[in-house]
Amino acid sequence: DRKSMFKIVAGCDIEQERCDKMAERYGCATYLKIEDLVKDPEVELVSIATRSPDHVRHAKLALRAGKSVFLEKPIATSYEEAKKLKPAAAKAKGKLFVRHNRRFEAGFQHIREIIASGILGKVFEIKLRRTSYQRRDDWQTIIDCGGGQLLNWGPHIIDHGLRFLESPLADLWSDLKLVAAVGDAEDHLKIIMKGKNGRVVDLEISGGTVLAEPEHSVLGTKGALVSEGGHLKLLYIDPKQKLSRSRANPGTPGMEAAFHQVGRQEPIRWIDKTIPISPKTKCKESDIWNHLYASMRERKKFPITLDEALGVMKVVSMVKKGTPFAGPSK
Repeated sequence: DRKSMFKIVAGCDIEQERCDKMAERYGCATYLKIEDLVKDPEVELVSIATRSPDHVRHAKLALRAGKSVFLEKPIATSYEEAKKLKPAAAKAKGKLFVRHNRRFEAGFQHIREIIASGILGKVFEIKLRRTSYQRRDDWQTIIDCGGGQLLNWGPHIIDHGLRFLESPLADLWSDLKLVAAVGDAEDHLKIIMKGKNGRVVDLEISGGTVLAEPEHSVLGTKGALVSEGGHLKLLYIDPKQKLSRSRANPGTPGMEAAFHQVGRQEPIRWIDKTIPISPKTKCKESDIWNHLYASMRERKKFPITLDEALGVMKVVSMVKKGTPFAGPSK
């Protein structure tokens, strides 16, 4: 229960009306400048949810003031900018926590459990999709404001992709487009990442796609799965079936080849089932607050490291480099 774990003692917003509403609702102090907020001795943890280009500056300011920081994604607008957080965090009295809350999505967790079980065989390709069609016109569509799908949904899904690779990144291909949004930032992106283990993760995030694909597709040597709403559809070879170890025949195919019966087709018993998304470890996105509390009060390890978040930002900068959406260098 977050109400028993955390107490809001102060808030900060550039709009006085919002400050007034916060003071009325929580009975807390309010500030129009973050410089004043971090001077408040009652403040122990600063949750930073300002516009993306301000994240690094605000995080460093709070860390220098001796506060711990809970930093919203994206942690920066570029990898070069994000790297400045590491020395700042190392010198700080407080701790820096990254709010990659989608790490605790039930679907993500359940699919990782299924992959680890081995029922799909050796997984060689995973597709991740977050698509819609939106004529957005807010600051999240403007390059100079840190907008674009790469910095909006991107950190979440890139983080999933890097976790699904289960191997260091070996190769990457990407493409960015502006399709439907009103601003000048990209709203459609494709990234294909290949791990050193040969596994491929194909991710697509779009605000310009009318017909959606499944959010998750996993292909393995013995089966596959796709996500359908709150369920997972699986089709895989019955683990009890022992497949033969026959070798391929280099000889000339017989007459049966004329009837599309080339070679011997081994009968396969398939398991076909649809199950609700329900990982063994019960989780939801808000669980990140439980981990935050446990790290601050019980000295437990926070499950998202700064290095992992930096790895996400490295991919972001690789994808943006040389495109019209790169924006000013930091």
